[in-house]
Amino acid sequence: MRCDIENANKKSFSAKLILVLTFTLLLPAIKAQPVKQHGQLKVVGTQLMDAHNQPVVLHGMSLGWHNLWPRFYNKGVVHTLAKNWNCTVVRAAMGIELNDSGYLKSPADSKAKIKAVVDAAIKEGIYVIIDWHCHNIQLDAAKQFFREMATAYGKHPNIIYELFNEPDYETWPEVKAYSTTLIQIIRSIDTSNIILVGCPRWDQDIQLPAADPIKGYRNIMYTMHFYAGTHKQWLRDKTDAALKAGLPVFVSECAGMEASGDGAIDTTEWDKFVQWMDDRKLSWIAWSVSDKKETCSVLLPTAASDGKWNETDIKEWGILARKALKKY
Repeated sequence: MRCDIENANKKSFSAKLILVLTFTLLLPAIKAQPVKQHGQLKVVGTQLMDAHNQPVVLHGMSLGWHNLWPRFYNKGVVHTLAKNWNCTVVRAAMGIELNDSGYLKSPADSKAKIKAVVDAAIKEGIYVIIDWHCHNIQLDAAKQFFREMATAYGKHPNIIYELFNEPDYETWPEVKAYSTTLIQIIRSIDTSNIILVGCPRWDQDIQLPAADPIKGYRNIMYTMHFYAGTHKQWLRDKTDAALKAGLPVFVSECAGMEASGDGAIDTTEWDKFVQWMDDRKLSWIAWSVSDKKETCSVLLPTAASDGKWNETDIKEWGILARKALKKY
């Protein structure tokens, strides 16, 4: 009898040990895949929250315009950004109007590029922003595109929709009407995933939606963009006022240089912005994975298309952005 009890205890201990070891081995993989860790995102008040009702803050990189730097729209780049740059989210910036490779003239190829990034992000277990990268209202085309994206990917908790990158001279009533139409279409298919709404003057007039937000829909956030060489304390103050008014804010594009994307990096202001976002638990995306001869492109033309970049391929801004991402 005693022998039977000892054998049973040994079996029980072995089973428990296997469970502990299995969990220990799986834990790094779970942590390495933010979507497994956080699950379905939602908005509570002004805060982005996860499936466990805990605040979640996403940090990542935006790819450059797909029709200007298509060579980076692949699974190798997404893998590198997720594993080596510590990105919990990537942004696929689909150019709409610019050149013959934009969505309006080449919709099939444009969608293929975006889907390659989205599929890779889902495989890596990170979040992904499907960004309608346009400065003008193109409602009919946007309706068709977001209907297709919601149908294809709405079941995945990885997905975030960005309806309008940087409206420039459109009024808030125009942007609001446009966005509401697209929200209705997406929500008829995808009831839960986060939707990002832009605001006038290149996403700086965040006070306008704060005074007149879209109502009747949940899990909506509003985008603010900054370039630290141009936008200073006044934009932080304006965004603070919007947050105080109850507006959920997501910084879907930012960088350290001038708003032109060029010029010197203002490291002092960049550090202020990063600390400010950390203090307010604001998610942010740095611009951009591209190899143009400008400050905001993080790569040199020598950089491999599949993400296997050498240190000598990464420019000053890329080193700073990666450093900021890795601290999380």
